[in-house]
Amino acid sequence: MPGNNVFLDTNIFVYAHDFEAEEKRETSRQLIYQTLQEGTGVISPQVLSEFFVTVTRKIAQPLSIAHAKREISLLSVMATVDLDATLVVRAVEMLQQWQVSYWDALILASAERAGCETLYSEDLADGEKYGTVVVCNPYR
Repeated sequence: MPGNNVFLDTNIFVYAHDFEAEEKRETSRQLIYQTLQEGTGVISPQVLSEFFVTVTRKIAQPLSIAHAKREISLLSVMATVDLDATLVVRAVEMLQQWQVSYWDALILASAERAGCETLYSEDLADGEKYGTVVVCNPYR
């Protein structure tokens, strides 16, 4: 994966489809569009899975399964980090080191593996550095 890639956490994609969060929806859509145009966006199977569950079950106006599947297909043009046992072990190490949830640690490990210096997310502390990855909350 080329340099200057950025990792996009699940909430970026969820907000892009959440009509209850108008400001965040617009920010998310701009960020997704920018990373698609530049070819710098990176995701993981975890992001796609969490996106599917959240947009079909947890937002005020859920997407149909067919619509969510189409969105996932569109997102699959982004570079995707493979999920394997080595990545899970790294996530557990990061969980121990930084006392974050396992799921957040798996996102951090995925971003690290992809060589992303920036992780766009609202789930971790804005500006916090985890190894080589810095969290940026695009909604701040």
